Amino acid sequence: MHPVVCMITDRRRLGEGAESALIRRVAAAARAGIHLIQIRERDMPDGALMTLVAQAVEAARGTRTRILVNDRIDVALAAGAHGVHLRGDSAPTRRIRKVTPPSFLIGRSVHTREEIEHAAAEAEVDYLLFGTVFDTTSKPNRQPAGLTGLAEAVGAAPKLPVLAIGGMTLDTVGQLSGTGCAGFAAISQFADVPESDIARTVTAALRAWDNQR
Repeated sequence: MHPVVCMITDRRRLGEGAESALIRRVAAAARAGIHLIQIRERDMPDGALMTLVAQAVEAARGTRTRILVNDRIDVALAAGAHGVHLRGDSAPTRRIRKVTPPSFLIGRSVHTREEIEHAAAEAEVDYLLFGTVFDTTSKPNRQPAGLTGLAEAVGAAPKLPVLAIGGMTLDTVGQLSGTGCAGFAAISQFADVPESDIARTVTAALRAWDNQR
């Protein structure tokens, strides 16, 4: 079974014309069949973020890709996104469900067993994003949990899909077998390749996962 693959954006890596470049990458990833794209542009002004998310939703239209917004429920709803991804300390999921449509996707980042158990007990979350699993330049000061920590996270939330994050490369994705995780998310793997290689990167990531099984 194919994994859930999530591309997390970081326009600051894209140089001049970053917003347009990001939307082109969203479109390429969507055409390649990626499942989730999390718009994680926390420093953008509200209006600019709203425009970016709306453009991402349009770029993914007609594909299976679902656009999520990092933590900004208001922007996600106003821009027509498919869901929101919450920090570990964000608002309770049950409260968010009161103002979102039934199909709205809600994920949450978790880093400790306590956070995992608390999120799982909410019963309204759709998936968990656990990390950091491997060493990564995005979180250089965070001790990686490793494959053992990832397997323990999966075991602590048996009814929820758990995605791995942190140091995800084609090599490390091939090491996830046996942990029980449902897929993975990455920033660098998709942001640090040429725009023309986005589709190839998605395909290669899916192949790396399949080859481990």
